[in-house]
Amino acid sequence: MRQWQMLRLIPQAPRTITVAELHDKLKAIDFAIGVRTIQRDLLDLATIFPLTNPADSRPFGWCWMENAARMDMPGLSTPAALTLALMEQHMRHALPPSTLDSMQPYFSAARQTLNAASERASASAWLGKIRVIAPMQRLLAPHIDEACQRTVYEALMQNRQLKLSYKKRDNDKLVSYDAVHPLAIVQRGQLLYLVCLFADYHDVRTLVLHRVQQAEMLFLSARAQPGFDIDAYIASGAMGIREGEPLRLEAVFARRSGEHLYETPLSADQQLQARADGSLHLTATVPSTRELQWWLLGLGDGVEVLAPAALREQMRSTIASMASRYAS
Repeated sequence: MRQWQMLRLIPQAPRTITVAELHDKLKAIDFAIGVRTIQRDLLDLATIFPLTNPADSRPFGWCWMENAARMDMPGLSTPAALTLALMEQHMRHALPPSTLDSMQPYFSAARQTLNAASERASASAWLGKIRVIAPMQRLLAPHIDEACQRTVYEALMQNRQLKLSYKKRDNDKLVSYDAVHPLAIVQRGQLLYLVCLFADYHDVRTLVLHRVQQAEMLFLSARAQPGFDIDAYIASGAMGIREGEPLRLEAVFARRSGEHLYETPLSADQQLQARADGSLHLTATVPSTRELQWWLLGLGDGVEVLAPAALREQMRSTIASMASRYAS
């Protein structure tokens, strides 16, 4: 166990770690051994693993050879460990538990590195001062059958067809899909989607992964969709539940509601101009999606949609309906 920890603490070339530094880090994780023992361990380990002690290193230290295959995560630096620790904070809410479990060995390695680091107090301070928050109401991730998820991912990796039993949201009766051709996995908020083709059809479909009740990988090659590109598919607005062609949005934002768009624009062609009254006039080409409507409605009286006329009317109708609900 001690030697395993030593292997994890040794960095990849060109970085090195001295025997004294190894001694301090091992002591920090309750391995009370002497410097001579560490020196003997290093010599023994170097006969088995691609470790080296470059003669030109100052101070004299040890490292994994530059092109050596990494064993787990040797010598994880404190900044890298901090990054993983912050990822764990964020992904705990962003990924289903079964997916998060596969990352636990890496998160554990990060925690051990931070616990053993000489700058441990500084690392702990960083973790206490950085948080990742969602810009919307956080929802709990639905339960995903781990065996189904593993089967779907394996079929995607091996380009194999799937047979699925699927439960639609509005129907308790299971639907059987006997020939599903997986194309991609997309995470949208707390939901995972399988982007796929059905049987001999050519239109791209999506299935919500947590509604898959049974999954079987078939010994048949999956059919590819000529020209399919997952990034183009997402950019088309499909994962936002597409409702039409891209639209040219024109709107007026209260400064408090729209000034963030200077730094995080809606689109590459966005134009945002300040008006005399302090409000912001926006034009941008965006996908026509439900998410766009939800986002605009969520800004309340901080935005007025000017165009297109159909979207303005939809906003007016929804707001009127909301007002009637709160009238009494």
